[in-house]
Amino acid sequence: MNEAVERYLQAGTRANTRRSYQQAIEHFEVSWGGFLPATSDAIVRYLVEHAGTLAANTLKLRLAALAQWHVAQGFPDPTKSPLVRQVLKGIRTLHPKPEKQAEPLQLRELEQCVAWLERIGEAARVAGDQPRVLRCWRDRALLLIGFWRAFRSDELCRLRVEHIQARAGEGMQLFLPWSKSDRDNQGQSFSAPALARLCPVQAYLDWIEVAEMTDGAVFPGIDRWGHLSKQALHPHSVIPLLRAVLHGAGLPAVLYSSHSLRRGFATWATCNGWDIKALMSYVGWRDAKSALRYVESVGAFPGQLHPWTPGFEAEFRPGLPNLTTPPGG
Repeated sequence: MNEAVERYLQAGTRANTRRSYQQAIEHFEVSWGGFLPATSDAIVRYLVEHAGTLAANTLKLRLAALAQWHVAQGFPDPTKSPLVRQVLKGIRTLHPKPEKQAEPLQLRELEQCVAWLERIGEAARVAGDQPRVLRCWRDRALLLIGFWRAFRSDELCRLRVEHIQARAGEGMQLFLPWSKSDRDNQGQSFSAPALARLCPVQAYLDWIEVAEMTDGAVFPGIDRWGHLSKQALHPHSVIPLLRAVLHGAGLPAVLYSSHSLRRGFATWATCNGWDIKALMSYVGWRDAKSALRYVESVGAFPGQLHPWTPGFEAEFRPGLPNLTTPPGG
């Protein structure tokens, strides 16, 4: 295959999807000992043998990978067999498993984390510990932008200084060339307002000022000497970073993941009167099913929530202008 064609084919499939599919194929061939191309009977045996250990959604992903392999190689797709579909349906019925979801980071926990980072960062500044100052100010900006924009960890790691416009006391525009919800890779611009407390705009401005950044990844790695990496943090590093901050702030870090920021915002917005349409528009969900998974979790523990938090409801509300307008739009 022509190298240029191969390059564009690779670009047309997201890296995470390619990795997941490759792992699924390896599991079928190497771990289980299956043969490719496969028959529908082999696919059924594979599903049955893993029905009690793998979630139905995981098996569904494995089927998608196997289907993609067969189509790409020009073979008939054995996963489309009625028998395969019926067996998968039966597995869902006999082996129901609750979907694992991250604990939402509530506003009070966010405030506790930010207060701890500010306290440690200020102490480090007085002590002349520049590497710690940089980490505290970077992590504060990451938490606040991640929460108020409900970004995924990979979206946070793809933010670049040259794609952000921020004005103290007004707001910020953050442009992402692509995201999971941007299937056509047209790029999306997201807005966030300045707030009286826990402000993502001021946290970002403080961070790029202390780091003396004018371009590059917004959230780079930082070595022990305080040197900023030319590379952004890896999305997988966001979970240990978040848990380290939670632990330092005296919170049960093990309950949370990087997705807790996204779920935390959805929880806060729903408690503050945002309807599904406004939440979908702001976060970027394309179907109500994705949003409803977050909204349904809000009512589970109502005593833990912060409805109508003073100081935020007047500043941050649904219907803000230009929430998803691309540059020049």
